[in-house]
Amino acid sequence: MNKTLTALLVAGLATATASLARESESGHAHEYEKTTPAAAHGDQGEGDDHREESHGEAASTSLNPAQMTRADIQVEALAASPVDYRLYAPGEVLSNGYTSYRVSPRVASVVLRRHVALGDHVKQGQSLVTLFSESVAQAQAGYRTAWSEWQRVRELGRTTVGEQRYVSAKASLEAARATLLAYGLSNSDLQSLASPQSVALGEYTLRAEIDGAVLSDDFEQGQRIEAGAPLIALADEEQLWVEAHLPANLSLTLGAGTQADVVTGDVRATAAVTQEAHTIDPITRTRTVRLLVDNPEHRLHPGQFAEVYFRFRTQKPVLAVPETALMRSADGDWTVFVEDHPGEFQPVEVELGRALGQLREITGVRPGTRIVTRGAFFVASQIAKGGFDPHNH
Repeated sequence: MNKTLTALLVAGLATATASLARESESGHAHEYEKTTPAAAHGDQGEGDDHREESHGEAASTSLNPAQMTRADIQVEALAASPVDYRLYAPGEVLSNGYTSYRVSPRVASVVLRRHVALGDHVKQGQSLVTLFSESVAQAQAGYRTAWSEWQRVRELGRTTVGEQRYVSAKASLEAARATLLAYGLSNSDLQSLASPQSVALGEYTLRAEIDGAVLSDDFEQGQRIEAGAPLIALADEEQLWVEAHLPANLSLTLGAGTQADVVTGDVRATAAVTQEAHTIDPITRTRTVRLLVDNPEHRLHPGQFAEVYFRFRTQKPVLAVPETALMRSADGDWTVFVEDHPGEFQPVEVELGRALGQLREITGVRPGTRIVTRGAFFVASQIAKGGFDPHNH
């Protein structure tokens, strides 16, 4: 009986002890659960710090020689040096306005005969076109009268005819002569008019004032031409103008004498800047630069379109890279890919300077830095495939 009771008491004590142990473990577990979120949050923060640290690391990629060969990747060391470069501008070949001549009647006239055709090369003094004008006829008649009077007065002498008649006759002849010269007649025309075998009144001939080529002759025989209307355009093609059109916002000064290459078809010539316009064309919104080009063989002609390449050289050594070496980052910054070790590349942000033809001045990297000059897009894509932001963000 006592042994039985003792066994029951021992079993009950064991059960109670086990129950307390389970409750104690449960309490610890519950307490752990309460503290776990804070602890987990702390761990998560450490994880975030780790990820931020990884995110802040420079994104990079490694390429083996075979990949670089297939992608045609070129790497060059930056070196500061003076840069020779060219600036392109569209242009047009024009006649030299300072040596050209526009032939036009100075009084309303009718075209009687033409003496030259389009494209002819003429010499100074050569006949171009013969016209008829009523006003010229009256002036010629007045000249003949004044000439005859002056011949009589001069033969009789100043003493015989008197001072007043002598001066009046001379002044009348000079006025008639000036009128005909203003109408476009030459001194030889006046001499012919004074001779007995003079031309018919009203007819007069316009002659070339310069050596040159006939660029236009937009008229027909029998046509009435008003005073000042163009008949013939003559141009000396030994020297021509080329007008180049540059962007209005381009900050560039082209002083007189700046050299440029002018290309028209298979013709290439050297030109020099003579004038730079200080106004903007209201239609094309461009700035005009005028160049003078020698054309001794007449291979260039007014009206041709031309490609103009201005020549420049930087005054100081600069760091410059090809445009193909530059990539845009996600936030709009410009970057180049630097080779830290053979085949390992990472992006570095740079600041852009002047455009030097096909090159661009940069700052933000040191001389001697090896950068990708060709194949930058492939390097960026490889970095992106690796799960990194190729622009170091």
